[in-house]
Amino acid sequence: MNKTSIYGLTLDQLIEWLHERGHKKSRALQVWNWLYRKRVTNFADMTDIHEECIQLLQEHYTIQTLTEHVKQEAADGTMKFLFRLQDGNLIETVMMRHKYGISVCVTTQVGCNIGCSFCASGLLAKSRDLSSGEIVEQIMNIQLHLDQLEQKDEVSHIVVMGIGEPFDNFTNLLDFLNVVIDHKGLAIAARKITVSTSGIVNKIYEFTDTKIPVNLAISLHAPNNELRTRIMKINRAMPIEKLMESLKYYLSKNNRRITIEYILLKDVNDTKEVAEELADLLHDIKDQLYVNLIPYNPVDEHSQYQRSEQVSVLSFYDTLKKRGVNCKIRQEHGTDIDAACGQLRSKQMKKEKVR
Repeated sequence: MNKTSIYGLTLDQLIEWLHERGHKKSRALQVWNWLYRKRVTNFADMTDIHEECIQLLQEHYTIQTLTEHVKQEAADGTMKFLFRLQDGNLIETVMMRHKYGISVCVTTQVGCNIGCSFCASGLLAKSRDLSSGEIVEQIMNIQLHLDQLEQKDEVSHIVVMGIGEPFDNFTNLLDFLNVVIDHKGLAIAARKITVSTSGIVNKIYEFTDTKIPVNLAISLHAPNNELRTRIMKINRAMPIEKLMESLKYYLSKNNRRITIEYILLKDVNDTKEVAEELADLLHDIKDQLYVNLIPYNPVDEHSQYQRSEQVSVLSFYDTLKKRGVNCKIRQEHGTDIDAACGQLRSKQMKKEKVR
């Protein structure tokens, strides 16, 4: 039987688990330090932990549940990792190099049920949620990779934008966030973490009330219900009006800007008229957000969509700016590898079926 990843425990949960088995809080802090500061990959390497405690940990937990299956590196330093889980499933994790540091994009589910019509992640339906430990371990594996390099960089930023809908795996998402921001561990600043959602309205309210001070990003991609429903089926259940109400609630409780993610699709949602409509939609909260205009990475299975032409992208950008909406065109990373989220996983699974 597969053991549970110890990375799935928050510090409080580790303290409680060991306390119930006769160990003091100080012992849990030692284990935590070995995991996140010294970054050992074997319990036996925790040399100042009593042997009885080591055996207890080995009986119930494991440190490594992911194995590297494929690694791609782009000319700009972006790296895409395809990890195999203990049950054989595959997930993607991406490391990106920026002027401001190292960013990692993590996956939260095996597959995705949101079903956005332009996205490679949804080509395979969700088979299960990732545990909080499996999400944390993506960060740890990237950090271990960096530890082996001469410059020994640290992961400084996290985006929860990989395969799956994070708010559809809500409890494990919260545990993951509490682990990575803990100042005794990886100590990644909450303001350097962004969670993206396709717009699960009830969870936006719930997430707001947790008061975890990370950033929120919304995959919007259209300014009206007709167009958004056509490209994002979630809009049928949670239309734009309800989504906008939840965003206003979030902004009323947090002193943080929201990111509006907007993938530009040629002749679908990239016209000047659509840009004007988007500016109208965001008008009341435009000072509390910015729009991230994202060039589309074509996916073979979604051939009905093409990347917007540069003139359309610039026109869309200029229209929003003239209407007072903060926006930027996202810098692309990893364009010479399988750039679209879920693309590498989908290709690998096709290869394995052929065999």
